[in-house]
Amino acid sequence: MSKEFNITGKCYRDRHYMADVSKKLEQTLKMVERGDYFIINRPRQYGKTTTLYAISERLNQMDNYLAFNISFEGIGYDIFQEEQAFSSHLLKVMARYANVYAPQIGSWLLEKSSTVKNMDDFSTAITEFINQTTKKIVLIIDEVDKSSNNQLFLDFLGMLRNKYLSQDDFKTFHSVVLAGVHDVKSLKLKLRPGEEQKYNSPWNIAAEYKVDLNFYPNEIKPMLDDYVAERGVKMDTAWMSERLFYYTSGYPFLVSKLCKMMDEEVLPTKEIQEWTEQDLDKTVQSLVLEPNTNFENVIKNLENNNDLYELTYKMLIENEYQFYNLNDPLVGLGVMLGIFKNGRGIRIHNIIYEELIFQYMTSKAKSKVSLSEYITGGEFHLPNRLLNMEAVLTQFQAFMREQYSKKDRDFIERQGRLIFLAFLKPILSGAGYDFKEVQISEERRLDVTITYYEHKYVAELKIWRGDKAHKEGLKQLVDYLDRLNLNKGYLIIFDHSEAKEWTIKRIRTKGKKIFAVWV
Repeated sequence: MSKEFNITGKCYRDRHYMADVSKKLEQTLKMVERGDYFIINRPRQYGKTTTLYAISERLNQMDNYLAFNISFEGIGYDIFQEEQAFSSHLLKVMARYANVYAPQIGSWLLEKSSTVKNMDDFSTAITEFINQTTKKIVLIIDEVDKSSNNQLFLDFLGMLRNKYLSQDDFKTFHSVVLAGVHDVKSLKLKLRPGEEQKYNSPWNIAAEYKVDLNFYPNEIKPMLDDYVAERGVKMDTAWMSERLFYYTSGYPFLVSKLCKMMDEEVLPTKEIQEWTEQDLDKTVQSLVLEPNTNFENVIKNLENNNDLYELTYKMLIENEYQFYNLNDPLVGLGVMLGIFKNGRGIRIHNIIYEELIFQYMTSKAKSKVSLSEYITGGEFHLPNRLLNMEAVLTQFQAFMREQYSKKDRDFIERQGRLIFLAFLKPILSGAGYDFKEVQISEERRLDVTITYYEHKYVAELKIWRGDKAHKEGLKQLVDYLDRLNLNKGYLIIFDHSEAKEWTIKRIRTKGKKIFAVWV
């Protein structure tokens, strides 16, 4: 049975193609061996569960360790409301796990689970069973923030902290590893009715977990090499690894999802079993349009927090520079949820998320008029599957001139880019797609690379800020065209000045042709 690319739950090396994360695992194991208590807080589908599984498997292969790898996923609400139920349940779960590696300890824990009545009894039971073994006991709990907003959870963390602080006098867990999206050190908890939410966590003993769980090209390549060797697929694995990282910034779910789609959806349609650049580009566009729980979480998090939405909008659509400061709760929230990263200020974590959020925000920017009368007909489509970009920009200018008056100035300044993207989408109509590249600079421009069949076009969108900025913008557009080996580019200038003229210009500069419209 051949392996597959996995996007759900734990990854197993004998069943799944896996990135080489051995260095990350060694870094994590060193923290455990040092006796650290820490939490792995990363966004959803970031490889936390697989990391915990690998740690526990490695530890349980050692003679001097016994690791309990349990999860709060699926534990009923009632268990977290009463000390006896919680203490008894946790000991039973630990007993089932111990039965695999240390049956005698498992039997003892199971018997003890029927006698504990509160957290003190649970604490005593932990000390007693650790005293019965010479092994170093490691407690690993996944999805620890699933039921964290209650006092009992805080009592549990407090018990672990107290045992940690008293470890010179009483034996306790050698190391405790918690994992979840949120960092329990900074949870805002509302413990009593009528009480304001406040930071309140006793997990102030935790060591900082700095291991980078992103997949980098040198870690992706061994996974692709394994795939090529087993399946006989033609691929430049070094180049493909770099390209996968380019689109995903190493977000583990996105890397695996693209590989899975290439293997299971694209490859069966091809006569030559090969992964190509064009295949990957199309797969990225298909992925952005595909509903999945990962994308739903991104959109839900933006929908549920208006301040986070506005910060994202200013950065992504209006190209405003935003400082990266993790002490800012809003920035910290965006990073914790996997939406932001540090890249000369706040940036969207990866290109796929940029596309996803662009499309989401485009759908929210409802035009005041119908676009249909402006985009019907075949004037945009030329022979040899070429796109008439001059006609696209000219018609967009006419649309803006006829449908938006001066009273819409503020609306256009905020929404103009999204209006163009909404205008462009039905023209491409399944035969093409566009990728946006936000340029955080004084120009605050947005570069749009359009692929229409096998042809590429570059359109730059920017706000008019005078002749000096315009000349600098032309230079940057020429540089961008050079990178893509193109001789012609397109420029849309949003001019919000009172003296605006609806101008169309054909500009030649440094061997490039630029078709520019002012709107």
